[in-house]
Amino acid sequence: MPPRPRLQGRAPRRPAAWLALGLLLGLLLGVAARANWDFALVIQTAEKRYGTLSVGKGRIEAWDELIQSSAKLPEREKLAVVNRFFNRQFRFTDDIRNWRQDDYWATPLEALIKGAGDCEDYSIAKYFTLRRLGIPSEKLRITYVKALQYNQAHMVLTYYASPSAEPLVLDNLVGEIRPASQRQDLLPVYAFNAEGLYLPGTTGKKSDSKKLSRWQDLLKKMRAEGFAIGEG
Repeated sequence: MPPRPRLQGRAPRRPAAWLALGLLLGLLLGVAARANWDFALVIQTAEKRYGTLSVGKGRIEAWDELIQSSAKLPEREKLAVVNRFFNRQFRFTDDIRNWRQDDYWATPLEALIKGAGDCEDYSIAKYFTLRRLGIPSEKLRITYVKALQYNQAHMVLTYYASPSAEPLVLDNLVGEIRPASQRQDLLPVYAFNAEGLYLPGTTGKKSDSKKLSRWQDLLKKMRAEGFAIGEG
């Protein structure tokens, strides 16, 4: 039997009950990252923690430049530049090879230093950057989908111009941002943000989110890296 194709950007397989429990425990993505980020301090801190950053330093500086140059763009253009940036900066690598762990949520800084990540890392980096650029959390949702072509779990970032609008999909598998109706290869399972859990076919939240330890660990890591991150 030929080997099964590997889906670049897939989320690790987990039992449905575990996934549901994780959501009910809560995935709180209400990060208000409006304070300025001092990238000189961030790089200095990173060099103390990780040693010589090599080409990773250039990727971090490019991230800073992206934020500075994109601050006044319309929202749709912000989506495009951020999606393109991280799709080009990262190569897909699963967590076992990248972090020697089954499931590791990397900060954008960690992923940029590595120059690699899985689908969750792409989505997290895009989320934080768009929040930093002023897009409200209620317009952004981390969305768990099934990639039908590969029969694998996957994560993408979705954007809603209004609560009832058709979402746009920011993905590392397909570089072009497309409306969800044009992504027939993805079957939505659920989405989440600061406001709660969303199920396919609904516009309102179905449950409130609690704090998930992995997400809280991610926020703590970002603060330790020098990023002003607040929840709200």
